Amino acid sequence: MTCQKSVRQTAIAAAFALLLLPVVAAAQSASVQRGVTLARTYCVSCHSIDKRSPSPLSIAPAFRDLHKRYPVENLAESLAEGIVTGHPTMPEFRFEADQIGDFIAFLKSLE
Repeated sequence: MTCQKSVRQTAIAAAFALLLLPVVAAAQSASVQRGVTLARTYCVSCHSIDKRSPSPLSIAPAFRDLHKRYPVENLAESLAEGIVTGHPTMPEFRFEADQIGDFIAFLKSLE
């Protein structure tokens, strides 16, 4: 009887997880879209923010390639404290905590 109960509980848990998939996907999609908006607002004049275009500023890396250099999650602290780079043309800016999550989700969507 306990084996049957365990199988039933597993089946119920699996069905519940399947029901939640669209909700999780929608939340992730919304986060990515907010990240796209941030990239369009602050970054698109220098960086490529899509999967094909070259960066308008040749020294600015395309966002689709950032994950090849390092895990994009590592940018979270820099985004919070203000990114400072070795070249003077990039402005310093800071994102709020929720913006950081959205921006990272967007960058991961380009991988």
